[in-house]
Amino acid sequence: MTQKIQLPLQTANLVVGFMVWVLISSLLPFISEDINIPPERVAIITAIPVVLGSILRIPLGYYANVYGARVMFFISFIVLLFPVYYISETSTVTGLLIGGTLLGVGGAIFSVGVTSLPKYYPKEKHGLVNGIYGMGNIGTAITTFSAPVLAMKFGWSLTVKMYLVLLLVFIALNFFFGDRKEVKVKAPIVEQIKGVYKNEKLWFFSLFYFITFGSFVAFTVFLPNFLVNYFGLEKVDAGLRTAGFIVVATLLRPVGGWLGDKFQPLFLLMGCFAGLTAASIVLAFSPDIALYTVGSILIAAAAGIGNGVIFKLVPLYFSKQAGTVNGIVSMMGGLGGFFPPLLLATIFSMTGSYSIGFMAFSQVSLASLVLVVWLYYMDRVSLSKEVFDSTKQGILVTNQTGVIVSVNPAFTELTGYSEKEVLGKSPNVLSSGRHERAYYDDMWRQIEEEGVWHGEIWNKKKNGEEYLEFLSISAVRDGTGDVVRYVGSFSDISPVAGEGNRFS
Repeated sequence: MTQKIQLPLQTANLVVGFMVWVLISSLLPFISEDINIPPERVAIITAIPVVLGSILRIPLGYYANVYGARVMFFISFIVLLFPVYYISETSTVTGLLIGGTLLGVGGAIFSVGVTSLPKYYPKEKHGLVNGIYGMGNIGTAITTFSAPVLAMKFGWSLTVKMYLVLLLVFIALNFFFGDRKEVKVKAPIVEQIKGVYKNEKLWFFSLFYFITFGSFVAFTVFLPNFLVNYFGLEKVDAGLRTAGFIVVATLLRPVGGWLGDKFQPLFLLMGCFAGLTAASIVLAFSPDIALYTVGSILIAAAAGIGNGVIFKLVPLYFSKQAGTVNGIVSMMGGLGGFFPPLLLATIFSMTGSYSIGFMAFSQVSLASLVLVVWLYYMDRVSLSKEVFDSTKQGILVTNQTGVIVSVNPAFTELTGYSEKEVLGKSPNVLSSGRHERAYYDDMWRQIEEEGVWHGEIWNKKKNGEEYLEFLSISAVRDGTGDVVRYVGSFSDISPVAGEGNRFS
């Protein structure tokens, strides 16, 4: 029973964590009426929780493996009690900065669930499970919409204090219903980082999440003030529109995870980055509120699906170091939400327009699209090489003139020749001399006419031992029909073969 409730419990934990995480940015229009905040400090105040909420994801993801999700959520919510109360009582910009820094713990708990929950489900469901958990992003929408409404009625200070009650409730829920028997992984964090930091996929996934989740966070903290100041909307209306953006991105996250379980995840990411590129170009032209809404919703959809897909990819490639990798990738996503608001605010102060910032975002998205395409094809090349190296049949590849350009390990094991010894030479180096010229003429005539030849042939190993092999030669042609290489695969079928030289 305890294991069955972990998905709903941890998803609810994330909802609460994200509700607390965006408290300041959601209430900033009200807070600024009581606290004089210089314009240049606004972006910093909203970005500070994002920074700590990003950096802390690495240790929280790691310690979720060491101590389990129950302990990490329990401690995190206790810690959050202090900044929430402090913010509700502060009357200075410095107080907002101090309290906002510790609010970052609310965003950092994301890496706890994505590390813990896959332990309870088979791999083919990891995308969907992490996608459902990621719906906890809806917490930002709940606060963005409800906090301004409550502040209008009760004031922003009392509204912030209401979150203390919510935190106390979830401290109790995790204490009583958290899984005390969760599987623990206690490999030192330094060893885990050493095991993954040289893997380029870690940094690719980090970049992709930097863009997808970063755009989600950036728009979440950027839209409330932007819609009020740029379009002159009412505070509650701006909060409602921002909540709509968050809801779309959040609901599509499990869809992205589910699609990642069913289809090639990298193909899905290509579509996401194409969507982000197109939408940000639309926003760069400073459209009216209607077209701006369309562009924002498209960004929400692409970011939401992309977020779900990426956390299907992480456990797929890093099953043993999932906690640390989840922490690094999700940290980069959180940092992705830190820079865009600062960049947009700086550009606006210099030019009076946000267009350059949105156009820059479109180019970053386009570059990410190119990288996903490159990674997909590199993955295919890597897969082909794995098959080439692991097959138990000897394989040699020649160019169109018959010069050997590649052989696999099985070739060396069967013939005794290393790759270095045969590269640049003709396959005749293996000839036993048993067959007449007419035999080879018939072979190549059939290859030229039919593109393939199969048959038995006597060849000779490096040590001079002759052996009988079953050989298949295929001609590989390009799009114009010209032969670009020949591939031969063979197995030892000698009546008597030494142990280890028999291939079937």
